[in-house]
Parts: sequence; C-alpha cells; structure tokens
Amino acid sequence: MEKKHLPLETEHEELHSNEKEQSSEQQKPSTPASTPVDDSHTQEDTTPPAHDSDAVTEEAVKTEQTEPEEVAKIESEKFVDEITEEIAKESERARSDEDEHLNIPEVLPILPLKDSVIYPFSVQPFAVGQERYIHLIDDVMRSNRLVVLVAQKSPDIDYAGPDDIFRVGTVSRVGRMFRMPDGTVQIAVQGLERVSIDEITQEKPYLAARISAKPDTQELDNETEAIKRNVISYFQRLVTLAQNVPEGVAAATLNLEEPRQVVYVIATFVQMEMELRQKLLELDSVREKLTQLSSFLAHELEILELGKKIQNSAQEEMGKMQREYLLREQLKAIQRELGEESEEQATVNDLRRKIEEAKLPDEALKEANRELSRLEKLPTVSPEYSIIRTYVELLASLPWHKSTGEQIDVPHAREVLDQDHYDLEKIKERILEYLAVRRLKQDRLAEEMLRSRESISVEEGVEVEQIIPTQPLQSQEAGRPINREPILCFVGPPGVGKTSLGQSIARALGRKFARLSLGGIRDEAEVRGHRRTYIGAMPGRIIQTLRRVETNDPVIMLDEVDKVGADWRGDPSSALLEVLDPEQNYNFRDNYLDLPFDLSKVMFIATANALEPIPAPLRDRMEILELSGYTEEQKLHISRNYLLPKQLESNGLKEGELTLDDDVLRRVARDYTREAGVRNLERQIGSLCRKVARQISEGRETPIHVTAEQVPDYLGRQRFFEEAAERIDRPGIATGMVWTPVGGEIIFIEAATMPSKEERLILTGQLGDVMKESAMAGLSYVRSNSAALGLPKNVFEGQNVHIHVPAGAIPKDGPSAGVTMVTVLVSLASGRKVRSDVAMTGEITLRGKVMPIGGIKEKTLAAYRSGIRTVIMPEKNRLDLMEDLPKELREQMNFVFASDVRQVLEAALEPASDKFEKSDKAESNGDERPRKRKGEKAAAKA
Repeated sequence: MEKKHLPLETEHEELHSNEKEQSSEQQKPSTPASTPVDDSHTQEDTTPPAHDSDAVTEEAVKTEQTEPEEVAKIESEKFVDEITEEIAKESERARSDEDEHLNIPEVLPILPLKDSVIYPFSVQPFAVGQERYIHLIDDVMRSNRLVVLVAQKSPDIDYAGPDDIFRVGTVSRVGRMFRMPDGTVQIAVQGLERVSIDEITQEKPYLAARISAKPDTQELDNETEAIKRNVISYFQRLVTLAQNVPEGVAAATLNLEEPRQVVYVIATFVQMEMELRQKLLELDSVREKLTQLSSFLAHELEILELGKKIQNSAQEEMGKMQREYLLREQLKAIQRELGEESEEQATVNDLRRKIEEAKLPDEALKEANRELSRLEKLPTVSPEYSIIRTYVELLASLPWHKSTGEQIDVPHAREVLDQDHYDLEKIKERILEYLAVRRLKQDRLAEEMLRSRESISVEEGVEVEQIIPTQPLQSQEAGRPINREPILCFVGPPGVGKTSLGQSIARALGRKFARLSLGGIRDEAEVRGHRRTYIGAMPGRIIQTLRRVETNDPVIMLDEVDKVGADWRGDPSSALLEVLDPEQNYNFRDNYLDLPFDLSKVMFIATANALEPIPAPLRDRMEILELSGYTEEQKLHISRNYLLPKQLESNGLKEGELTLDDDVLRRVARDYTREAGVRNLERQIGSLCRKVARQISEGRETPIHVTAEQVPDYLGRQRFFEEAAERIDRPGIATGMVWTPVGGEIIFIEAATMPSKEERLILTGQLGDVMKESAMAGLSYVRSNSAALGLPKNVFEGQNVHIHVPAGAIPKDGPSAGVTMVTVLVSLASGRKVRSDVAMTGEITLRGKVMPIGGIKEKTLAAYRSGIRTVIMPEKNRLDLMEDLPKELREQMNFVFASDVRQVLEAALEPASDKFEKSDKAESNGDERPRKRKGEKAAAKA
C-alpha cells in the first residue's frame, strides 16, 4: 500500500543557495568527522526546521537578532513541535490514502548507522562526517532522495562493510540538508518502510544493495488492540516520569490508530538497547512488536517509579531534618526571650561546672575549654558532637587531684597483713618497710611546711620578692621523684595468695583496690588507648580504672603480667614500660586522652607465675618478690585459720557444727592435694563441708566430728601416694627434682641398655633441648671417666643406651637434671641401686663439677610432699637454702651439698652387694644375660 509521507521536501537548489547564510548562523559545532553517522538528539539544536526558502530566510533574520543560546533553544522547541505535528498529519494520511503503494527501487545506496535504528513513520536529524557518506548524501539529493538506513553490528567500525551491517533496515527519505563550516553535513530523514538487503551490488565509494520490501504483518484483533492501548498507557506514564521525552509526543500518540504506527513512534522516543531496537525492526508480526515493547516499557516504568519513590523519601527526610532544625532554632529564640537555657546550652554549662570542680592542670584545662567552645558551635545532630562531649566528660571525671590521704599506721598495717596471710615474712617485711618510709616522708614534709610558716611569720610586715623561674631548677627536678611508689611483682605458682596479698596491701594502706587482668591481651591500645580519630575509640585500661576508682593513688594489681601476648597489633608489654617506670609514669600520655596524667602516686603490684616470659626491660622496672609455696605445716595453719572458717560460712555451717582434727587437715593436704598453693586444698575442704551440710539437712545431729580415718568416706579414695620407694626397685632408676610454673615436681629417670652394632643414645619422655643436652653430657662424662668411677673402660661399648622420663605427655626441660642423669648411668653400669629416699638436683660439666641451679625452695617442697627426706643439691646453693626454706622444714630434712659428681654418687648409690661382686652373670640393668662380655670381670672387681 502506498502511503504519503511528511511534506519535508525542499528544493536542493534553494538549500544550496542559502547554504553559506545558514552555516554562518550556526553557533554550535556539529559532530566531529571521525564518526560516520550520529543520530543523537543533541543535534536538534543545530537543525532549524524549514519547509521552503522563505522560511529559511525568515529564520536567518530572527537568528541575527537573538543570542546564540536563545537561537538554539528556539530551534529545538520548534523542531519538537514540528515533529509532533507531522506525526499527527502522517497518521491522518495513512488512514485516508490506504490504496496507494510506495514505489521502492530495486537498488538503493546503504548508509550504516552507529548505535541507532531508524523506524518507519519517524523523523530524525543526524550528522554525517565521513567523506564517503557525504558523497552518498550528495548523490541521493540529486536523485530520488531515498536511502536505506541500516544499523551497524559494532559501533567501533568506521567503514562498515557488507558483513558489518544487519540485513534489515528502513528506506528513508532525506528531507533537508545543511553543510556546516567544519565540513560535516546535517540532514533530517523520514523513515518510510522496512526492507531486507538481498545482495550487495556496490562497495565503493559507498555501499549499494539490491533490496526488497518487507512489510509488517498486522493483526486486527482484540488482543492486538488491547496490547496497543496498554503500550500507549505505559508510554504516557513514562513521559510523566522521564525528563528526556517531549510532552507533545505523548499527546500525539493518542491519535495513532494503527498498532504499527504506535510501535514505531513510541520506540523512536524511548531509550532502548541497540539489540532490542533492531529486534523490534526485524520482527514481522506487529503483535509481537507490541508485546516486546510492552514488556520493556513495564520494566522501565517500574524502575522509574522506584527511583521516584526513593527520591521522594529522601526529600521527605531532608524536609524533616530542616523542619526540626527550624523548630530548634525557634525554641532557642523563645527560650532566650523567656530567659531560659536550651538543652544544648545546659549541657555545656554543666560540663563547664564539672571541669571547674575537677581542678584540672593548666594544659588539661586549656584543652577542655577549647573542646567546649567547639561543642557550643556544633549542632546536636552532628556526629562529632557526641565524640567531643564524651571526651570532655572523661576529662571532668578523672581524679586529677583526688587522693585518699589517710594517715599511715604501720602497726595497724602489720595487724592487717597477719590477719589475712600466714607466714610470708619477707613479703610482709618489704611492705612494712615501704609504709614506714612513706610515713616518714610525710612527717618530714609536715615539719618542713611548719618551719616555712614560722619563717614567714617572723618576716611579717616585710615584703619579700618572689621569683618564679620559667624552667624548673635542678634541685626541684632532682627532688621530683621522691614521692614515687615502688613497683612490686609477686612471682609464684597459682594458689599461693598473690592477688589476695594485693588486696591486703590496699586495706593496710587505706586505699582503693583495682585489679587489671592482662592475661591474653595482644592489643597495645588496651593499655595505651585508641586515638580519637578512630570510630569507637576509648581510653586504655589504666585511665579507665582511675576514673572508676575516683582517686589518683589506688593500689592497682596487674594480674598475669607474664601472659601478655604480642602480634601485628602491637606489644602491650612495651606499653607497660611507661606505666611501670617511676622515671616516666609521672607524665603518662594515653592515646585517647592525649594529655599528661600523673601515675607516680599509684601503687602498682604485678603478679606472674614465671619470670622467664616477662621481657627483660619490663622485668627491670619491677621489684621481684617470690612466693614459692607452702610446707605441710604452713598449709595446716592456713587451713585451720583461713580456709576452714571461710568454707564453713560459704556452706551455711555455724561455728561448732563441724569439728576437724589437725590430722584430718594434714591427710587432706598430703593424700588429696599435691600443689604449691592452697587452691585445691580449699576445694577439698569445701567438698567436705558440703557433705556435712547435706547430712545436717537430712537430720543428723550436731556437732559432727570427722577423724582422719573417715576422710575417704567424705572425699573418696586417696589421690596421691609416696611412691618413690616403690618405683626405685632396681639399678638404673633415680629421683630428680624440677621446677615448673605451678611449683616444684619430682621426676623419675630410668635407663636401660641393649646390644647394638651402632652405639646410640635414645631419649624419650618429651624432653626439652636443655634436658637432652644434660643427658648427652652425662653419658660423655661416664664414658670418659669410667676408670675413675670404677667402671669398665669399655662401658656401654656396643650398646644402645635408652634414657626415659615417664609421663611422656608432659613437656619437661631444664638444666638441673645433669646429676640425676649421671647417677642413673652409673647405677646402670655398676648394678648398684639408687637410694629410694634420696632426690637430687644440679647441673654438671664434662669435668664432673656440680653447678648451682634455681628454684631451690620449690624443688625441696616437692620432694617433701612426695615423702623424700634427703636432698642432694649443689654446694653453691647452701645459702639459698638457708635463706628461703622455713626452719621447721630444714629441721625435718637432710641436705647433702656436693661440688663434684663423685660426692653425689657416694651419697645416692647403695653399697655394692656381695651377690653382684661374685656373680659374673649380673646384667648392668639388673637382668641376667646368657653370655659374658668383655669387661664384666673387671666390673665385678670394681
């Protein structure tokens, strides 16, 4: 069917004659020549609509009288109005002239388009920049003005070939053309009909092809009509939400009756992907075109409506904030008129009052006033408002000048320490010395102040000029550390009373007590605090503790200081150096506080189970006080005077309802606990009290008396035994003593030999490197001094020596097992048993010298708890024993001091038996052997 199209034809000669005039009036440059075709709507500003030469001339006159920006605006508006009007006219012509057919030549030139598809019934302007396509337009304008507009498959190709274009395009008529000063050409085209490209007939200078018409298949049924109306409805709603679609186009679509026109007109003004545009053009069925377009419009409409909803919600929120701000300002104005304070001003005034009462130092006061001035200028909704307010509240709550200031009573402090702890004489003496020194300094300071007041009263009436130095004098600086507190560190196994001792010190001093558990912390900020630039920043534990106790001279216990970790976040032990150094902590700076705070009045007490994990610089800043453990007699007194009354009260028993003999407490400590402290002992006593409380609840008459024989009835079977005598039943076994973080322990070292072609030393029992070296050194000493020790010269030759320490699941290490290793090897080689009531400790050299070791008290207590009463130790540890071990323990035990291994062997080995001397079949480890070896007779004689 032939259809009439938009009357946009103008004479080519008239346009060409007015070319220079029109180009001179263009104020905006066109699309660069690097793109062959660009049909963007931005070119509408440079294409003035005209139908004849008079119209062009009239437009030129108007353009000369207006500014360039106004020209572009007027031309754009007129062009849109013209397109809307022509769409309506084309719809009327399509309805009135349905019998005429469009004559399409068989061969037409091809004009590829980038990112664009031209539909029938559409009128669009675009720019042509490449020379070959300008030549094509010139040829078209001289002939029938018909050209096939086809989309390129890829927009990156400048010169599209036959394989670079789609096979379905639109025959279009070039309605107008303008030549621009930069050489490009502006044209306006009108889409006429779909065509398919059958065969490319020409490639140079531009593409030409043999084409055939490809009319759309129109379905005239109710379903198609319904989809058409739905598409029009979607498009009208879309126009109200989108800003880039002219409103006149939506009104023009209401006059379109053919579904085919609806598809092409709406698709022209809707922004779609290139693939979907080409698909709409290639579909034959109009119903399918409408269905695709309807789905796309519904999706776009949903996105636009959601975006509009989000935008409205944001605007409402902003409007709410603005209303609240205006209301707050009005409220402030009303309060000022009434003479009342606003909430913000009241907060600032309250903080200022607290700062004045806190009596801050000059630097801290200056910082607080500066932050308050910033707080007054900030609105309460600002995120920084709460940060500044929290910081100022911290400054005001810290105890800058708040001290307990109680008078020190040394005799009273002695009574407190004796009430809370039994024995620990060295610890108590050190604490009392500190209190006495502090009391003496207070008294001397009071005397100096009294003398100064007397001197002022003598000079009354005489004006004395006071000189205030800008820098502290050397004498003042030297006198500053006189008030520093000692840093005590209690080291000992668990349960010996380290933490409770700190509480007793605080009670004796009349100060507040605070405990900080440092075990497991790895972040340096836990001690020094976070910087305020971080979200959620807070001060360190030291500053938080001082704020909590509300005094600047409390007793702070740093518990488990040996368990402080370190990783990529920092080393907390390094941060403790400044806290615990008396020469630095008077000027401690927390990262959050960022102001100097005086910690010199704080009495720090640290606790640890072992000294080795503590870094040396940190250990150097503390005074080490060791709490080794308790003897059985000490545990008896602690149980009777402290643990039993505490457990009776905890389990609801009254005084006199339960009576225990000393033998009961001794048996509980000996047979049911084996520890340096008294923690497990307290648990066992508590268990016994609970059993008695149950009996009383069941109706048993009181008082209840428990004897030593009845202890298993309450606590079950015996847990620990004196097994030293049972385990040392043959040569090659000896008892050693080791130190552990939880106190001393005894170990049994066993040795055996077996024939082998390769002589080896086998060590088992999960031994550490130091203990392995002690075993190797002991074997070397025995073999190198075999003759002096009365052993065969070829001792252990052709044999594997196996040394084993039982309880292999427990790691064991230490330098104090050397003498035990030598004793075991000599016992194995000579066949002499080691005395079962002897335990030994000490390190050896290859020359046989016994070297001193540490942990004498812990090891001795471990031997005593195991029922051993004779201990062999180095001669150089004699003074340590006399100083550390209690007198009653020294009286109950026998000590052998040795400086040479031969002295150890003489005291530890039993005399050789006659059976062994006469028998030539005795095995060195106690077993019989079927055949003799070299050197056995010599060993028997020795």
